Amino acid sequence: MATYKVDQLPAPLTNLGEGPHWDWKTQNLYYVDIYGGTINRYSYAENKTYSATVEKEPVISFIVPVEGNDSEFAIGIGRRVGVVTWDGKSATAKVTRLVGQVEQDDHKYKTNRFNDGKADPKGRLFAGTMRLEECGDIFDARLGALYKFTKDGVFHKLKSNIGISNGLAWNEKTNKFYYIDSCALDVKEHSYNPVTGEISNPQVLLDFSVNGERPGFVPDGMTIDSEGNLYVALWGGNKVLKVNPQTAKVDLEIAMPCSQVTSAAFGGPNLDILYVTTAGTERDSPQPPPAGGVFAVTGLGVKGTKMARANV
Repeated sequence: MATYKVDQLPAPLTNLGEGPHWDWKTQNLYYVDIYGGTINRYSYAENKTYSATVEKEPVISFIVPVEGNDSEFAIGIGRRVGVVTWDGKSATAKVTRLVGQVEQDDHKYKTNRFNDGKADPKGRLFAGTMRLEECGDIFDARLGALYKFTKDGVFHKLKSNIGISNGLAWNEKTNKFYYIDSCALDVKEHSYNPVTGEISNPQVLLDFSVNGERPGFVPDGMTIDSEGNLYVALWGGNKVLKVNPQTAKVDLEIAMPCSQVTSAAFGGPNLDILYVTTAGTERDSPQPPPAGGVFAVTGLGVKGTKMARANV
């Protein structure tokens, strides 16, 4: 059994920290504070975090570096995906182009926003939507969807009837795609076509419900290690679970010092540090420090896989 250690990074506490992305090329960890309205960069070399607001955009749902330009990042802004230009140090950044926008043709989607987003191993951007939390119990509405964007900004709907579009992970060795709709209370495994990026044949890998009822937490963000194990963040659960897809069992519970654990990503020079984001004062459930911190988990004895930049 792994003996791990959890350390807090030198970074501002977030309102709703989310979407960690380790950029292998620059050795930086990028993440967002969704309702704090910031994009953030943790420099491994400096052991320092830089934060920026994005002009005219108070809510930022994800950040993914763009292929071919170290100063460009795809971000979720409302029901739009934009590209922001940021030098990684300035306190402000600006959206310089729009990749695409979804759910514009139906009035019922006006209260939706993007949530989690990542690039698949080929650089195709996957991102999903959810209804705004301020509109009531998120379990009452399934207005979200999961989309795949092509480089020309065209998007394709991969899933609909989604409550909270969340964790995304790909296993290139087995051509499997893993996905979390937090309201479904499970992790689903799909067949994945690496040529087209299409997904199919969804199967429930791990069901978190208890006798058909909600537990005291929901599954949130997710990442994968080089051996194919999944790491699922539990919102309201104080932990990250290491899940073995071969057995559909939890092999390890990684305890975190706060309740609202949002997502995880492997990083560091050897890809052996699990970076974990959390939420602090998100909406009506404020939590005491260190809630909202970003944490580095070491000593797990595993390595992650390189995260892809987005071709947008």
